[in-house]
Amino acid sequence: MLGAIVGDIVGSRFEWKNIKHKFFELFTPQCMVTDDSIMTLAIAKAIMDSRADWEDLSQMAIRAMREVGRPYPGCGYGSSFLSWMYSDDPQPYNSFGNGAAMRVSACGFAAHTLEEAKRMSEAVTRVTHNHPEGLKGAEATTVAIYLARTGSTREEIRQVIDREYYPMNFTLDGIRDSYLFNETCQGTVPQALMAFFESVNFEDAIRNAVSIGGDSDTLAAITGSIAEAFYGVPKDLEKKAVAYLDQRQKEILSCFQKWLKKDGR
Repeated sequence: MLGAIVGDIVGSRFEWKNIKHKFFELFTPQCMVTDDSIMTLAIAKAIMDSRADWEDLSQMAIRAMREVGRPYPGCGYGSSFLSWMYSDDPQPYNSFGNGAAMRVSACGFAAHTLEEAKRMSEAVTRVTHNHPEGLKGAEATTVAIYLARTGSTREEIRQVIDREYYPMNFTLDGIRDSYLFNETCQGTVPQALMAFFESVNFEDAIRNAVSIGGDSDTLAAITGSIAEAFYGVPKDLEKKAVAYLDQRQKEILSCFQKWLKKDGR
């Protein structure tokens, strides 16, 4: 989950000013926390608040996204999600936006089994992004995280993604010049996954994601969540990223990290 926050903050200043190379300063005063981090924290809170059997996880996700998200109306929410968050009767709106995938990382870290990871992903996603492509993007991200943190190799993870979710038949160099801003799962998640598959360490994964342009904060958040599970997050990058969080955000992150350790995850 921390990896998603690092990726979001690093990518935030490039969302509307894309770059097409890997040589840039990671953290600057222009970086910020966006909806990617806030919703990631909200899903983490929902998981902590849910029952052990996850039967109420969808309900907790609705509650947490509204509770955690409402104090930050200008952080970059899409218009449909913003309406959902402030609605008196929030209902799913058949979205396949990449918001489904950027917020789901806590599921991959909290699950005890692959099937549980998929179930949790579906529970927190269907409350808004109930389009098949939205559900698929969230599940592919969650599955990659779960496999990465439980010892699968990059090639093994790639084979699962290629077989069950998206054809990974491209390279970052092959798409970098032509890749454009895209807010859909199907136009973001495969690219974020490839940024991880072509990486050599956590920082390199984040740089890969930003270097193709597009929806930079969300791309880097998705890539960062998987890269964290595989490599871990370097302490210096963690310290720099956490400095961008306000006290409420820091408390949720800290509580979730302690919750994971307490349960032996």
